[in-house]
Amino acid sequence: MTKKPKRPRDTNQLAKSIVDIATGDADDTPPDNGKNPAAVALGRLGGMKGGKARAKSLTAKQRSKIAKDAAKARWKKD
Repeated sequence: MTKKPKRPRDTNQLAKSIVDIATGDADDTPPDNGKNPAAVALGRLGGMKGGKARAKSLTAKQRSKIAKDAAKARWKKD
């Protein structure tokens, strides 16, 4: 998902940027964020199945201990 380039809020600056884009003086494409799109997709894929895969690999006793520790940590914060 590519984001649209941020436009200036000032009316005069916005008008100038539109003219620059229309005349070809400025580029309308967003800058490259330096990330490899394939790596981003793989990272997202791993994140989407991470919690479910971890829960599946744990025993009921382990899951219960993790949940109890998390509840203690939540209630400890005050």
